[in-house]
Amino acid sequence: MRIRVVDTLQEIDAAAWNAAAQAAARAQNADDDNPFVRHEFLLALEQSGSASARSGWTPCHLIAENDQGAFLGGVACWLKSHSQGEYVFDHGWAEAYARAGGEYYPKLQVSVPFTPATGPRLLTGDAQVRAALRQGLRALRGEAGASSIHATFLPEEEAQEWARDGFLHRTDQQFHFINEGYADFDAFLAALSSSKRKTIRRERRDALVNGITIETLTGSAMSEAHWDAFFEFYMDTGSRKWGRPYLNRRFFSLIGASMADRIALVMAKRDGRYIAGAINFIGARTLYGRNWGAIEQHPFLHFEVCYYRAIDFALSRGLAVVEAGAQGEHKLLRGYRPVTTHSVHDLADPALKRAVEDYLKRERAYVAALHDEYEEHMPFRKDATNGDRDP
Repeated sequence: MRIRVVDTLQEIDAAAWNAAAQAAARAQNADDDNPFVRHEFLLALEQSGSASARSGWTPCHLIAENDQGAFLGGVACWLKSHSQGEYVFDHGWAEAYARAGGEYYPKLQVSVPFTPATGPRLLTGDAQVRAALRQGLRALRGEAGASSIHATFLPEEEAQEWARDGFLHRTDQQFHFINEGYADFDAFLAALSSSKRKTIRRERRDALVNGITIETLTGSAMSEAHWDAFFEFYMDTGSRKWGRPYLNRRFFSLIGASMADRIALVMAKRDGRYIAGAINFIGARTLYGRNWGAIEQHPFLHFEVCYYRAIDFALSRGLAVVEAGAQGEHKLLRGYRPVTTHSVHDLADPALKRAVEDYLKRERAYVAALHDEYEEHMPFRKDATNGDRDP
């Protein structure tokens, strides 16, 4: 086996990469058709320039090969000059290291750029190859003069494997809808407390006033005109929320051409004009909610387009989970459950590593306590045995 670095996914056979990603997911008991680790999605990030050296995401992917040059596995890796677009925040570590006289950047980031969705990071089902890839990452860190390695949004089993290899384990929270076998949205509502059922029904009704209609598009139903409209929403909302949206217009054309059947685009229209939308990606058992935008503000439209229509679509496809992206405690009251997310980190400087390790111990305890607190405030009906079930 040999490990080598490639500076573009164009050097890697798409079918071999996707097969390795599927094998990795199965080995980690994860969604075995995760759209974000597919060759098409990652290549679109590169080819569009959204993830490039110019944007501070220099591709330096590792691949494992046998002595005949056959592909055994890979890892999407980026040399970073900042910490934007990651959703696992290490700015405080960088600032502390700088105050101590160190240089935190560049660093190595093992992730899907701008995508806080859990998926395998070492793309192979072979434990020996995964170990070799981790070793390769440490070697690359030294060669690149990087301070650290960060692998974010891993399945828990994979995170534990990295931790056994000396990486520091970090946790956080997201909110996911879990399909408990609901036949439809009404069946889901029936599992909620009566007050929450009424609230959601009212929000769904009020989102569609003023002549607003909503459609969900996938496959050949999507056109460049839809992407033009969606990109306008994305830029308007993204510019107001965080200053500079990460994805450019070409990216959406590329995924529209290569991944149309893996996309569910929810679009809201008023007076014949699209005014808001949300993009979702379809996995084997998960619907992944990603970007949202709007050029008109209407009460509850965000909830309807992003959360309730995602649940409708997932139930219609028999999907088990809706991942609705990062942050958002408001999702809790709308039937999305707290779920722990995982990342791992390896820092070259022993002093920085000790400090971060101590911090992460306390942070993991806090996240676990927060998870329990969230569980106490779920909007679902209580068990009948405690006398607290709604009529």
